Amino acid sequence: MERRLLLVFALTFLVIILFQPLLKKYLPQPAVPATSPQAQAQPSAQSVAGPESRLAVPAAGTSKQAASEAETVVENDLYRITFTNRGGRVKSWILKKYDDDHGKPLELVSSAAEKYGYPLSLWTYDETQRNRINSALYVASSSGNLDAPAQVTFEYSDQDLAVRKTFSFDHTYVLHIETSVLQKGTLVTAFPLWPGGFGDQLSPASYAASRVEYQYNDKTERLDIKKVSGGATLPGPFNWAGVVDQYFAAVFLPDDTQNAAAVTLRDSIDVPKDWRNPKPQETIKAEVLGVGVGNLKVPVTERLYVGPKALRILESVSVPTVVGAPQDLRSLVNFGFFQVLARPLFLWLKWTYEKVVHNWGWAIAIQTLIINLALLPLRISSMKSALKMQKVAPQIKAIQEKYKKYSMRDPRKQEMNQEVSALYKTEGVNPVGGCLPMVIQMPFLFAYYSMLGAAIDLRQAPWLWIHDLSSRDPYFVLPIALVVSMIVTQKMMPQPGMDPAQQKMMTLMMPLMMGFLFFNLAAGLTLYYSLGNLIAIAQQAVMNRTSLGREMRELALKRARKKEK
Repeated sequence: MERRLLLVFALTFLVIILFQPLLKKYLPQPAVPATSPQAQAQPSAQSVAGPESRLAVPAAGTSKQAASEAETVVENDLYRITFTNRGGRVKSWILKKYDDDHGKPLELVSSAAEKYGYPLSLWTYDETQRNRINSALYVASSSGNLDAPAQVTFEYSDQDLAVRKTFSFDHTYVLHIETSVLQKGTLVTAFPLWPGGFGDQLSPASYAASRVEYQYNDKTERLDIKKVSGGATLPGPFNWAGVVDQYFAAVFLPDDTQNAAAVTLRDSIDVPKDWRNPKPQETIKAEVLGVGVGNLKVPVTERLYVGPKALRILESVSVPTVVGAPQDLRSLVNFGFFQVLARPLFLWLKWTYEKVVHNWGWAIAIQTLIINLALLPLRISSMKSALKMQKVAPQIKAIQEKYKKYSMRDPRKQEMNQEVSALYKTEGVNPVGGCLPMVIQMPFLFAYYSMLGAAIDLRQAPWLWIHDLSSRDPYFVLPIALVVSMIVTQKMMPQPGMDPAQQKMMTLMMPLMMGFLFFNLAAGLTLYYSLGNLIAIAQQAVMNRTSLGREMRELALKRARKKEK
């Protein structure tokens, strides 16, 4: 049976080979369009024949174009999108749930779009062709105002070119895109775009927060501005790819992840140095990023998420093609290196806001209080460790004098370390015990920094005199309070093991340095650190009244008197 099957395969193959010359001679062959060397260097185009294309396109050689420019508006409870039939592009993309700095619904289409392209333009590798596609007057399937769920189709064709763009909308931030571009019957690689950044970018710092990001399974890549090249192609596969700033994202989710590819855009724009008080003569160059995602082999079918980088919303966007990671868009929220700590802190903070106080500032205050109370045993342990260190200080000094005559390379120097370690063990001293509270507190500080920079929930969140906890304190009350509270804490804390002159320097220099670092940081982060200092002052005042506190202060005073003599 196996021999017969092999014989059939061999004869079939032989017949195919022998009949190839006859087929070429007597059957008509499809015309192969000529391609320039430049076109051959780009991803290859393919002919679209009947069922191979999911999209219906105008017949070749027919003309289909509008006589004048018109607009189509699609909206739901979340957005209001205004299309123009000139290029079938988006002129305005307003998010109804988010406000700009003037209290109006946020416009996501950047001012740079007029120069560098509007959302849902198409990118092709031929610039002349690209300009033609994005400036032609398309025939729209609908005009006027539409309520989602809805679908809008834009079509254009002439003797050589045929373009069709279909957009479908529902009640979420996600829309579905289908696009097809044919040049003389041949499929052209064309990427739907989000160019020109976002409308919430006003200051140079906000432009600097832009990234091009993409994910495939459990790996997420984040390209900052310096790593992005204008017009460069990023080969897939991608589960999603897009452009983001600090709080918003435009992310394409291709239906065919394996054959997906992206093109990156990078352009420059002049922005005011001080966006609150803009002056035409005082500007600075900023970079705006864009990205387009498409398919190199077939017409494009994909989804597009345009909206906030809010964890709850991103987790509701299904990405079923992801393997080895959550099947949603949650990785767009970048909690940084300390995400293991930052994410639970944020979820805890959000729960406090929603269930307890309904104000992000007071939620931070409650969380700060609980964290510092949890660290109280470590503060007490630190004081005990410092006291024990001071008690054994004379013995340690005697051991050091004993081995002072030996160089660091002398093997006998190791005996000094052994004697010191034995003394620590006998007296129950932990040399690093005094640093432990600071070591544990620093990850919380860095996690808070990452969390406040990534959580859109704190954007424009008010607290007392502060209008936006994600921005700096407008009156610098919190940075000043931070410096003063650190000075008070330093003075209250007994430091018997420190030289008085050194202690005076640290009492002033450390708070000033921290005040300088926090001067322009988010008010929410400064609030956390300042309240932590105030709580530490209260804790230290109580601890100074205990027998342990009194003993440490007496040792510190005794040491100071010896230095004065």
